[in-house]
Amino acid sequence: MDFSKITDTLFIGTTPRNEDYDLLRDLGVRLVINMRFEKRPPNERCYPPLKFLWLPTIDSPGFVIPICCLVRGVHAALETIQNGGRVYAHCQRGRHRGVAMGASILIALGYDPQEAMDLIKAQRPTADPDLFYIRSRILRFARAWQTCD
Repeated sequence: MDFSKITDTLFIGTTPRNEDYDLLRDLGVRLVINMRFEKRPPNERCYPPLKFLWLPTIDSPGFVIPICCLVRGVHAALETIQNGGRVYAHCQRGRHRGVAMGASILIALGYDPQEAMDLIKAQRPTADPDLFYIRSRILRFARAWQTCD
């Protein structure tokens, strides 16, 4: 599994295989946010249980990530973090959609949007939050979050 620790409470990476969920549990992950349209989360019945949030999105400039998906993921992430858990956000390769979700979570935690993107790039060199259609979603989320906050 290819993943990166962004902060003490946030990991971003690729789609986990079934055998990877034990590692995520061992890391204290309690919420897995799946941003892939084409890959449903597994039916998992292990202890401690993992909560799965499937926000099916497509990695294409023609199908932008809906801000409501980012907001929904952020609310679930904040609740998990406030309860002492960690969050794993993923897409297929951990470069775009999972990064947009991770940046949104960081923004909700108080990071400036550019600071959030820079931190993710520093911790996960394969991440590309500067790709125009990903960056635009991160910045739009930041504006929307300010009005909700």
